[in-house]
Amino acid sequence: MSLLLEVSGLGKRFGGFVALEGVDLSIGAGERVGLIGPNGSGKSTFVNCLCGTLRNETGQVRFDGHVLNRLAAHRRTRLGLARSFQLPRPFPSLTVGENLRIPIEYVVHTRGLGRLDVPARCEELLDMVGLTGRADDLPAGLTQVEMRKLELARAMAAEPKLLIADEAMAGLSHQEVDDILALLLRMNQDGVTIIMIEHIMRAVMQFSQRLVVLVAGRKIADGLPAEVIRNPEVERAYLGE
Repeated sequence: MSLLLEVSGLGKRFGGFVALEGVDLSIGAGERVGLIGPNGSGKSTFVNCLCGTLRNETGQVRFDGHVLNRLAAHRRTRLGLARSFQLPRPFPSLTVGENLRIPIEYVVHTRGLGRLDVPARCEELLDMVGLTGRADDLPAGLTQVEMRKLELARAMAAEPKLLIADEAMAGLSHQEVDDILALLLRMNQDGVTIIMIEHIMRAVMQFSQRLVVLVAGRKIADGLPAEVIRNPEVERAYLGE
């Protein structure tokens, strides 16, 4: 398995507060990796450093052979790194279909995919996430789970090699969690490497081939999920002494 993402010695401070310290992580193409940790453990900071929203002070991020340090967020997207957000914020005045056309058009014009049929790709993505026939609807008419599906479709519209799904299941019912889980598994089967950040442990355990744990800005575990959750340090982080 070839490496897609290589993170070495990643560090980030906010004044005197150390948010990340010496984080190493390697992810192979096609992997499904769960990233967990208590609130305040540094997960969001880590993702923001990967995606370019924040700049790390130390360490290096390599993605698909490219060094990402100091590379703007949109240029990282162009290379194939995309994310979804826990709180979807589609353009409210645009239809569901128009919200997808924007990232599709971006890909067409920045990656030289002039032969891509934009309307057909839009319909394909809507069908993939279970929003067939909703292209002309406004986002305000979507349910919570449909909004999460639109958020994932927008991320997929960027044609990512790596997708970071940030708490895509938060606040959903048991069945809705299963729907999103099935969708992420399908995306992975279609060749997309996925990092899942999630607090719903049954979903994390079902999805992940590997489990990575951050606590207080440090990586304390990385391995098979069944082994990681039995790690005494992980148990202490979640359950206390």
